[in-house]
Amino acid sequence: MATNNGKLRYTTPGIDTADAERVVTLLQDRLHAANDLHLTLKHVHWNVVGPHFISVHEMIDPQVEEVRGFADDLAERIATLGGSPQGTPGSIVDNRTWDEYSIGRATTQEHLGALDLVYQGVITSYRDAIKELDALDLVTQDMFIAQTDKLELFHWFVRAHLEDKSGALSTAAATSEGDAAPAAG
Repeated sequence: MATNNGKLRYTTPGIDTADAERVVTLLQDRLHAANDLHLTLKHVHWNVVGPHFISVHEMIDPQVEEVRGFADDLAERIATLGGSPQGTPGSIVDNRTWDEYSIGRATTQEHLGALDLVYQGVITSYRDAIKELDALDLVTQDMFIAQTDKLELFHWFVRAHLEDKSGALSTAAATSEGDAAPAAG
């Protein structure tokens, strides 16, 4: 963050510095999440196997591209508010509040089960930030809402593969990727 003793040097008109600093923190957290998510999705794209390989392989790439675009938008919003976006691999690892994606080469169902949990975490953190932004910055909140809309659509694409005809999700009881992958398989 472009700071002077922990303070932004400037921000956009109409937002006080303290609010802008909090918004930059929320944006940076989402930037780390978007960078991590697009790399995780690409990892899945490369490591998925099984009879439904091609459909899942091809479903994932547009998600990768969209989430990569989210990262660019988030970084540019940080800069607009006077911050300095951090996008290095080390900053992602050092600052993330979630575990590394744990599934390697696996079946489509196993990866989709794990991605169900990944999307749940990302969407929940976006929704928490949306609530907080209501009092801080409606422009950034609008960005988060638009990104959440897409994330929820992608989550639905994943869950459609995990749902039985009664509407039950195979991963409903899972609390980790390690639990979700075999439950989905």
